[in-house]
Amino acid sequence: MILLDGKKIAADIKEEIAIEVRKINNNGHDTPHLAAIIVGNNGASITYVNAKVKACELVGFKSTLIRLPEEITENELLNEIAILNTNKDIDGFIVQLPLPKHIDEQKVLMAVDPNKDVDGFHPTNVGKMALNLPTFISATPFGILELLERYQVETSGKHVVVLGRSHIVGSPMSILLSQKRKVGNATVTMCHSRTKNLKEITLQGDIIIAAIGIPEFLKADMVKDNVTIIDVGITRLEDASKKSGFKLVGDVDFKEVSKKSKFITPVPGGVGPMTIAMLLKNTLLACQRNK
Repeated sequence: MILLDGKKIAADIKEEIAIEVRKINNNGHDTPHLAAIIVGNNGASITYVNAKVKACELVGFKSTLIRLPEEITENELLNEIAILNTNKDIDGFIVQLPLPKHIDEQKVLMAVDPNKDVDGFHPTNVGKMALNLPTFISATPFGILELLERYQVETSGKHVVVLGRSHIVGSPMSILLSQKRKVGNATVTMCHSRTKNLKEITLQGDIIIAAIGIPEFLKADMVKDNVTIIDVGITRLEDASKKSGFKLVGDVDFKEVSKKSKFITPVPGGVGPMTIAMLLKNTLLACQRNK
């Protein structure tokens, strides 16, 4: 069993990006600049955005954090986005989700300039991704592709089973891995809450991508020997034996499934660290395209 170490690969990618930033600066060009909008005081969102700011500092990016009150109106938020769209100093920006209930998330995501949409959520970029055209691939799927490539996990001709059909992970992964690309050319089955005979399908999977948000859902009797497991889920469970009072688990029963796996991502330390690394990579791409 080989651990797909997202923490290590993410560190490698950040070092590669830092080298590129030094080249950009030495050539007299503007430093890549990532901005983030966060609305309200969601603890998880604040932690995540702060991690992004710290990562920007690490690789030598400029970063701007725009914190807005929970009660901001939709129009006021759209105005903030319009300002970033026209600010030539900003290469890419993100609007941290979730947003307060009185704001239409889709309307907000549609307002972001596709050329600055480093999250890869705008329909223009999703459409380009589906057509296998150059674009911003959303950070989590992009990170999974990178992990598979760097560990030389063969995908061509393999049967990939994707658990979950979210627009952020499940749907894009099913499209990307079926495409004619270096990490692709797979036969993909996408499963969801209405799928019948799920165990029969997962037992056929050479690669399983679990992104359903149900802790330890995928059990050892649902996978075949030498399977590759990509666990996207992360759930906080109470655990009195831990100093923090909780433990983090994925969508996969790691202890048992790892015994049958050829490759497997840990939780934490697998897909999670890759997400921020690939957001930085998208920002570097945006800088190179825009400048």
